[in-house]
Amino acid sequence: MVATFEFFECCTATRKGADMRKIQNIGTKISLSSIGRSGKKQSRKTILVAGGAGFLGSHLCKRLLDEGHTVICADNFQTGRSANVLELTTNSSFSVIRHDVIKPLKLAGPLDEIYNLACAASPPKYQQDPIHTMQTCVNGTLNLLNMARDKGARFFQASTSEVYGDPVVHPQSEGYFGNVNPYGPRSCYDEGKRAAEALCHDFAERYDVTVKVARIFNTYGPQMLADDGRVVSNFIVQALRGEPITIYGSGSQTRSFCYVDDLVDGIVKLIRSDGSVTTPVNLGNPVEFTIRQLAELVIEQTGTGSHLKMCTLPVDDPKQRRPDISKAKQTLNWEPSIMLAEGVRRTTAYFASQLQAEPQAISESA
Repeated sequence: MVATFEFFECCTATRKGADMRKIQNIGTKISLSSIGRSGKKQSRKTILVAGGAGFLGSHLCKRLLDEGHTVICADNFQTGRSANVLELTTNSSFSVIRHDVIKPLKLAGPLDEIYNLACAASPPKYQQDPIHTMQTCVNGTLNLLNMARDKGARFFQASTSEVYGDPVVHPQSEGYFGNVNPYGPRSCYDEGKRAAEALCHDFAERYDVTVKVARIFNTYGPQMLADDGRVVSNFIVQALRGEPITIYGSGSQTRSFCYVDDLVDGIVKLIRSDGSVTTPVNLGNPVEFTIRQLAELVIEQTGTGSHLKMCTLPVDDPKQRRPDISKAKQTLNWEPSIMLAEGVRRTTAYFASQLQAEPQAISESA
């Protein structure tokens, strides 16, 4: 028996620039057993990445393809973009399915690893439809865990530092239970991710599914959406456009920023770690910066004359966020290597190229 599902094929590019090219659903049925047969090493894995067209997911897909694996990207394209995976479609080992994980995904044939990155991660995006956000976190995770159980696949769950809420313990270690408002505007995401972690634990205990959970702290880099509401992309795009840089609150609140390549490396090390790693692991950069320091760095890197515009701090926005990554260092031999200045330089270059290629493309979200 073989799997059949709809896939996307890259149409011919008529102009340069990823946002001028689209991936079109042409409704072709293909077999899972036929994907990526290029005669490479026999140890290659077949991997499903849910949310694979998003910022983090697309970087992960590229990393897995570079390792020689067969990668299936499933995304509902709510916040994922066809442009993020356009270049990957030239690889015969890569395929894309338009699918929302709140509904079960049926694939026959083997799967070795499943990565669940399917959920909008920026506050403006996940607050647009809080019920769907909860469904993605809970129903989506449940559906993918059932698939992992049935396939005997390893399972990676992208959790979040938001499970710590507005923490009163600094830095946050995995043993901290958090300080989360269950009724606030961010609760759909915060509590949804906490519920997803509980499901992962239960599947590991009851069904012996190999589950790895990462609590991901602020991550940034190329292929972020310009309008996704996260602070790094907000500041860079505002500066490149010569607009005031908007700071919510006094700017004294802190975050730790991890470059996407470092984060992806941690994710891959985690899912392939041995059986001793059974509980959530913090992945993030432990170096703490104030929001004002980030804004000043962006102004320096972009060379623009943007000034700071102070606005009211949103409800439940954490005042301080910094991971304790001792566990990741000890069990995964992992820690970030790319400093903030270098990461911001690379991210600024990405957004600058997008603006230069087509001014409106930087805002395009699909």
